[in-house]
Amino acid sequence: MKPPRFADRILQFFCAPHNLEEIQGDLYEEFQYQLLRVGERRAKWRYWRDVLGFVLSSALKKRPTEYSTTYLTNPIMLRNYFKIAFRNLVKNKTFSAVNMLGLALGLACSLMIMLWVQDERSVDGFHANKDQLYRIYMREYFSGKVQGVIWTPGPLAEELTKSIPEIQYATPYEWVSDQTFSVGTKVHKQATNSVGPDFFKMFSYKLLEGTAEAALKDRNGLAISRRMAELFFGSPEAAIGKPIRFDNRTDLRVTAVFENVPANSTLKFDCLRNWDAYVADGNDWAKGWGSTDPLTFFMLRADRNGVPADPAKVEAKIQHLLDKFNRDEGKPFRTELAMQPFHDYYLNSNIKDAHMDGGRIEYVRLFSFVAVFILLIACINFMNLATARSAKRAKEVGVRKVVGAMRAVLIGQFVGEAMLLTICSVFLAVLFVGLLLPSFNTLTGKQIELPIYGFSFWGVLVGLTFLTGLLAGSYPAFFLSSMQPIRVLKGSWKVDTQSTWFRQGLVVFQFSLSIILIVGMIIIYRQVEYVQTKNLGYDRENLVYFPVEGDLKKNYDVLKTELSQLPTVRQVSHMTASPASNGSGTEGISWAGSDPNDKVRFTPVGVGYDFVKTMNLKLVDGRDFSNAFPTDSTGFLINEAALKVMGFKHPIGQTITWGDKKGTIVGVLKDFHFQSLHTTIRPLIAYLREKRPDGNVLVRIKAGKTTEALAQLEAVCKKLNPDFPFTYQFTDQEYARQYQSEQVVSRLSNYFAFLAIFISCLGLFGLATFTAEQRTKEIGIRKVLGASVVSIVGLLSQKFLKPVAIAIVISSPVAWWAMNQWLQGFVYKTDIEWWIFALAGALAVLIALLTVSFQSIKAALMNPVKSLRSE
Repeated sequence: MKPPRFADRILQFFCAPHNLEEIQGDLYEEFQYQLLRVGERRAKWRYWRDVLGFVLSSALKKRPTEYSTTYLTNPIMLRNYFKIAFRNLVKNKTFSAVNMLGLALGLACSLMIMLWVQDERSVDGFHANKDQLYRIYMREYFSGKVQGVIWTPGPLAEELTKSIPEIQYATPYEWVSDQTFSVGTKVHKQATNSVGPDFFKMFSYKLLEGTAEAALKDRNGLAISRRMAELFFGSPEAAIGKPIRFDNRTDLRVTAVFENVPANSTLKFDCLRNWDAYVADGNDWAKGWGSTDPLTFFMLRADRNGVPADPAKVEAKIQHLLDKFNRDEGKPFRTELAMQPFHDYYLNSNIKDAHMDGGRIEYVRLFSFVAVFILLIACINFMNLATARSAKRAKEVGVRKVVGAMRAVLIGQFVGEAMLLTICSVFLAVLFVGLLLPSFNTLTGKQIELPIYGFSFWGVLVGLTFLTGLLAGSYPAFFLSSMQPIRVLKGSWKVDTQSTWFRQGLVVFQFSLSIILIVGMIIIYRQVEYVQTKNLGYDRENLVYFPVEGDLKKNYDVLKTELSQLPTVRQVSHMTASPASNGSGTEGISWAGSDPNDKVRFTPVGVGYDFVKTMNLKLVDGRDFSNAFPTDSTGFLINEAALKVMGFKHPIGQTITWGDKKGTIVGVLKDFHFQSLHTTIRPLIAYLREKRPDGNVLVRIKAGKTTEALAQLEAVCKKLNPDFPFTYQFTDQEYARQYQSEQVVSRLSNYFAFLAIFISCLGLFGLATFTAEQRTKEIGIRKVLGASVVSIVGLLSQKFLKPVAIAIVISSPVAWWAMNQWLQGFVYKTDIEWWIFALAGALAVLIALLTVSFQSIKAALMNPVKSLRSE
């Protein structure tokens, strides 16, 4: 029975070499005596007591100067260990190249993901008042359900500053879309938003000209970006105070010029218009508390010490602020206000269970895990190869121990070798990142730069180097330093079973991570393909739309007639929203038998004649709007979701009341997706707006005639609306833009899964190479005795395919759970089928087999005479 190993290690570390043999011998004798006297358990406890007693004694702490030069920190020894490490790396070129390349690729991936994550988390971080900025969202309770809504009533911002003393500033934020501006002969469209006068007091968008107080105070004022100022006036200085024509009907004055909105800003705009001017410009709906269109942001007041008001107290005050306006106290439905920190807006933009939760933050977490996975895979390669090569370094360790090397010194030497290899890999990884970053930016749509002059970057890099080197070199160091010199020098030492199992376990873990990434890659690709090819209920191909603006509003009948006569056009209509993105809502709709205490949010859309034909929608009952029926001016089209809510068995002719307007249902549309697949199809109500067109003109062009059709559309629009540039959108492209994040994730997952498999295969390649070298003479003897090449290849490959098979069994349920969680973000999603796991496993086995077979076949084809010559 041996005494506790860890107690021995503590004794060896603290005891001077000249005292160790004597003290350890006495303790061993005492341990054997106590073992017979009091038993194993108490003998071990007493051994621990004696070791700690010696450690704490002053005599044990004194170390003669003649032994101090043997420690790792001595400059002479450091130089010696560096030489040994360098010679080992050069001597074992294959081992060094495999490890260095694997570590470099793993570190490069981790660095790029780290830079991407850092960029994602830095969005909106430039605002000086970021800890005081919040946005409002609503929770609507009705019919035993609750739903979250990010759009808020128009008057809310003004009411917040009046009713809540802790709120210093508040602003509505209405995205109006691209608007036409002109100065002389220069006519351009710019992204225009409407905000309150305190906007620049809240947000830190740098003003080049003008002041935050006066920028949006005037109703006819306009704040423009540097880009827009240079486009129209040549410079920011020349723009201030100058008139600019808006929508060819109103003259505005440039009251401020701000620096171009930075890339890491959630809010994007080229110019800002006064909110009151927007309301007065034909948007009276924004005065009512029943409207839910703009976003609302506010800033908490801070005390003299700069400490902002307590957010919890503020949220408690605003929670029931809408009760007095909606008069819904005591009713089964109610609306509550909630608040979200503005710096969470970008990463947590999804609403889950009426709370802001999820969004891009899920991708940040996903790729953070991927970065750790890939780095672990690279470190596992090092551990596996280092422990596998232990037989070649066993005699070196034995000789060093015999001549007096302490275990701590040997551990330091091997960890130092790992550090040296890691440092080389880090420099190679930084080179890879520098070369690949432009392509990475193109792929992700970012503007990330390698922060080579940033102190924090190099600090993180040093920390990553130390962590990786320690992780990769720790187990091999402890394993190699634990070899017993007597057994090694006698030639009786072999790699023990524990070490073999550890290496096999590392291979299983390594390939488990790789298979998880492969499964994720396949499922993400299938989901992206699913949302891009799913039948939306209308034909989004060859469907073009452009805004109804300027003279097109009064000339719409002429426009429709001329466009319909074009040989490249099939159908023409219009709608107030865009075909693939309609997020507006209304609740003031009732019908026969509806519960006045129930609250249902409908999506309204104004349309023209031929809307159903132009969109290629399907009618399940009734008909489309038609000029043959004058009563259609008060008629409605609803979708199946709305019909389900209303509960009509025979809906055609049923009366619907919307505010002061009454009308009848003329048709029921088969459900179609007018929002992304992240949300369910909501109840939709379409009303006829042929005489007052607004929004967008829809044009269905003939297949294969796109270029010709666009030229003809532009010619007609320029003739009828010469003061506005012709701009258009393809519905399929707009739809695809809704899934840009998923497309980026799909492409990145493909690359990272490939790299994970490649790095794993580098480790297998190294292990296979080493195994072939170790069994060279065995292979020679087998060939002399008549073994075939196939049998030898199978013999060598079998050892490596078994861990891969185990990895498939372990990783499959983990991958299923992870991807099932990711798919929960989609209401409409692809299925996770069994063949995906079979395919991922088959790919892993095939790749591993190809990797191992290269070295196995090479060894099997070797001339047995050469293999046995040294015997």
